[in-house]
Amino acid sequence: MNKKTLILIGFILLKFVLQYVLISPEYDLQRDEYLHLDQAHHLAWGYLSVPPVTSWFSCLILLLGNSVFWIRFFPALFGAMTLLIVWKTIELLKGNLYALILGSLGILFSCLLRLNMLYQPNSLDVLCWTAFYYILIQYIVTEKNNLLYLGAFVFAFGFLNKYNILFLLLGLIPAILLSNQRKILAKKELYFALVMGFLFILPNLVWQYRNHFPIVHHMKELAETQLVNVDRIGFLKEQILFFIGSFFVILSALYAFLFYKPFKKYQFFFTTFIFTLLIFIYFKAKAYYAIGLYPIYIGFGAVYLSEILNSGWKRFLKPVFILIPLLFFIPMYNIAFPNKSPEYIVANPEKYKKLGMLRWEDGKEHQLPQDYADMLGWKVLAHKTDSIYALFPKSENTLILCDNYGQAGAINYYTKKGIRAVSFNADYVNWFNLNVYYKNLIRVKTFEENSGEFKTTSPFFEKAFIGGQITNKYAREYGTTIFVFTNAKININKRLEQEIAKEKNYKD
Repeated sequence: MNKKTLILIGFILLKFVLQYVLISPEYDLQRDEYLHLDQAHHLAWGYLSVPPVTSWFSCLILLLGNSVFWIRFFPALFGAMTLLIVWKTIELLKGNLYALILGSLGILFSCLLRLNMLYQPNSLDVLCWTAFYYILIQYIVTEKNNLLYLGAFVFAFGFLNKYNILFLLLGLIPAILLSNQRKILAKKELYFALVMGFLFILPNLVWQYRNHFPIVHHMKELAETQLVNVDRIGFLKEQILFFIGSFFVILSALYAFLFYKPFKKYQFFFTTFIFTLLIFIYFKAKAYYAIGLYPIYIGFGAVYLSEILNSGWKRFLKPVFILIPLLFFIPMYNIAFPNKSPEYIVANPEKYKKLGMLRWEDGKEHQLPQDYADMLGWKVLAHKTDSIYALFPKSENTLILCDNYGQAGAINYYTKKGIRAVSFNADYVNWFNLNVYYKNLIRVKTFEENSGEFKTTSPFFEKAFIGGQITNKYAREYGTTIFVFTNAKININKRLEQEIAKEKNYKD
């Protein structure tokens, strides 16, 4: 085993270790993770908010025991593979050992450490962007037609993971058309590859059609509730912060595309970068949607810097560029990860506020970063619901109805009694079991919605009481209450059918 391989293995092992130690055990999983894990029980070619690939990995996690270890493992794996592809890109561009180390440090000590903490489609999305760009570079170097098919497969797989990869294509097409690389359009293999990729994603498109294109409703809702709060200047500021330790490496890559002769055939990567960012800005996308754009540019920049820093006084700058990612990681370690208690963050809000971390999707300032607040209270909610559910002799006649997918997913994940909580929110609207005749209702309501629950619902049942509440004031679900209603005087199933139909008609 040579020196390069040992260093690469060291980077990958460090990546995995950091992903496990950067989260304090007092935090639960994040709200979205519970929904994604629950998809393993409801396999389909699509879901209301995400394509199907996440559910495939959720099935694998379920087979492996559904433990937190494996939930953390897969995003860490995708991050490690992103680092590996950047390493391979640098080798393909004939970068030396210094370039390999510089590029790896830039990927390791970046926003990817935070992105790869959570079991969401984002980690695999960044990997697919990076892999696609790598295959494109390989094709430019070798012009092997089989790489066109591989690129189409990676893009299609990325599409089935997160539709965000469409932005890659939207930024790449005009850049290719304006460059000498447009000769690729004369290749018949390109069109065969496009057909293959289309056939791969066709089942998801059919699912979207049969379900009246829920992605359109989801994007409309996203635009009205979240993207409307996106500040375009803030978007650009966050782009700098994502890879702050490699900011000058990325700038070097952009410079090299224009003025460094060995990179002349890759010049379209400069215009791709500009076009893709402009499209994100135009659509007021969330800042993290663009993260997949950067890793490959760190590879280019590392190769260029390793060449120009080889002679004269510039060689003394070599350790500086190595140290910058490490030095920026120190404040990142203290701020950017949930490794501090909620009490500590609330007592020391200044540095979090300065970085905009306390600003949530609603555009308002809160006590904790949104992701952190979304990782509190779930286990307690599930255990309290579990204990209430056990009170009923025929528990299968008891419906657990939640206000949102986080509540339903958390209850389903932590329960030991085979509970299948549901909600009219997100994909759960399609997962009701109406073959069971329900007599009792456990209603989980958020604080904002629970004030009139007794008055509204108790007349339809013989008995009603409060079974518990989330009392962690730092949790986003603080005040969420568990209402219990027993011995229904009405046909619950009929009411459910009406509400489900109403919700689906609204989405249509």
